[in-house]
Amino acid sequence: MVAHVVQTSCEAVSRRSGERTREILLACKLGNQLSMATSKLMRAIRVSEFGGPSVLKLHEDIPVPSPGTKQVLIRVQACGVNPVETYIRSGAFARKPNLPYTPGSDVSGVVEAVGDGVSSFQSGDRVFTTTTETGGYAEYTVASEDSVHRLSDSLDYKQGAAIGIPYFTAYRALFQKAQCKAGETVLVHGASGGVGVATCQIARAFGMKVLGTAGTPEGQALVMRNGAHQVFNHREKNYIDRIMEATDGQGPNVIVEMLANVNLSKDLEMLTYGGRVAIVGSRGPTKIDPRDTMAKESSIIGVALFSSTKEEKAECAAALLTGMDSGWLKPAVGPQYTLDKASEAHKDIIKSSGATGKMVLTM
Repeated sequence: MVAHVVQTSCEAVSRRSGERTREILLACKLGNQLSMATSKLMRAIRVSEFGGPSVLKLHEDIPVPSPGTKQVLIRVQACGVNPVETYIRSGAFARKPNLPYTPGSDVSGVVEAVGDGVSSFQSGDRVFTTTTETGGYAEYTVASEDSVHRLSDSLDYKQGAAIGIPYFTAYRALFQKAQCKAGETVLVHGASGGVGVATCQIARAFGMKVLGTAGTPEGQALVMRNGAHQVFNHREKNYIDRIMEATDGQGPNVIVEMLANVNLSKDLEMLTYGGRVAIVGSRGPTKIDPRDTMAKESSIIGVALFSSTKEEKAECAAALLTGMDSGWLKPAVGPQYTLDKASEAHKDIIKSSGATGKMVLTM
């Protein structure tokens, strides 16, 4: 009904003032888009209490959000599932959203409408995001313009949903935190997941020797297909010896670590002099011997994408958009779930016997 009123008003303006500027008609068109969006309902996952995966509830009567100033409304085609979303859902994460909320940060889809002041996108554009304002486990989401990025025609929407958090985190870990350089050796400890694959691709593209670990034959094959020079099974007892052999006994310059509570102590023993461990993931506390850092003057560096400055995000985006255009940025999509299976996805991402690419929800 609201959309009909707006449309009628626009037509009246057009009839009465054929000499009026094109901007008036464009404003009417935008108002029409926004009114149609707000009159629709959508399916979305909502979390009304913190807890296990069962608190992820599918609702089919959630109003489609409207974009505000400098915001974009996106019709979601796919949304990445990240381990951090399980920690937030459980209430164990340091930053807790206000209840109820819809999870999900890295979506891909089509621009449905734009708010005031948006100049970079228009209706119909293929895009992906690094974060959203209203949550990505939904058929529509609103994101700030500076969190929305062009999706190359060479990638499908499932691949687009695998870019946001994984690739921006990988770039931040390698360059903004660990200060990697071409010619260095990088070990990606847990390389078969979304961030791991992204790290392998980026490190290889920027001239590093890339070593990866994975726990299954499928995962190891995936790592080799996505930039690693060598891969090791981190479930084998002697895998650290084999890594040391591959580095002529020197150890890697940088280790990008996905499970620090299990591996950090071993990482510090492996590093070469002046080496750095960039911690991307950890599921609990761990013990280390600080003397392992002293003799080698090595460093332990935490990585948190949400701490990135505006300038750092822009740097990441520029590098990754170049990667899409050049063809080396090719996300590996793993398990796929429909929206109503979100709780199952949250169970599997934590309990999986081995990652094989980025987990996504499809709409």
